[in-house]
Amino acid sequence: MVDIRNEVSDAVEWYWETLSDQEDDQKDSENTARGRRAQVLGGAQMDGFAGLIEDALVEAGLPREDICHDHDATLPGYFRATKRWDIAVVYDGKVLAAIELKSIASSFGNNLNNRVEEAIGNNIDVHMAYENGVIEQPKPPWIGYLILMADTEDSSSSVRVHEPNINVDDDYRDASYIDRARLLCERLVRQDVVNATAFLTSGEDEGIDGGFEEPNPDLSFQQFLDDLVAHVEMQIDNRQTKLNVND
Repeated sequence: MVDIRNEVSDAVEWYWETLSDQEDDQKDSENTARGRRAQVLGGAQMDGFAGLIEDALVEAGLPREDICHDHDATLPGYFRATKRWDIAVVYDGKVLAAIELKSIASSFGNNLNNRVEEAIGNNIDVHMAYENGVIEQPKPPWIGYLILMADTEDSSSSVRVHEPNINVDDDYRDASYIDRARLLCERLVRQDVVNATAFLTSGEDEGIDGGFEEPNPDLSFQQFLDDLVAHVEMQIDNRQTKLNVND
């Protein structure tokens, strides 16, 4: 696959522009929300990444109508009835992939803790739905997790940890919130909670022009997308092979 760094840059630029537009819209409305909360109420900040993923899957041979977003991306769970994913790929009656696209631009401590809980809970839930036959198919869905974090003084500075009883993992000592988010992505893959993760950071001043960083090259958007596309192409090829045999 060709290098898509320019396209990722456009998605980052869209993210920051959308946040800014939403904040302005909220200030002009009767809604009393302010600040970053006002920015996130409008949604659609990660649509640039969703579009990149969709286009790559269509190029790989997947029908565009099989790529679901928003309410259409709802899948059954095991510990709960359903979960609405950011992207769900449903092809030939099978769930090929389920993907979450997340961002953090403020309140890094609270928001990152929430993201950790969501990532672990959501992904274990879909795994269990497959293992227990709720999602009944030969192979489990491919699970992906992408997070974009704002690079600010608060997110890039070391954070003290409170250790009143037992010492924390050394990797978290003096780590910044950016470091912690990177560790989350690395460990989600290492422990097979997800198949692939992507982790990007971007300062607002640079991001409005599409600037971004990938702190761990192994968590790049390119590798994330390549892994997803390879999985989907294999499933499409298997489907076509079965059809040819039956013919």
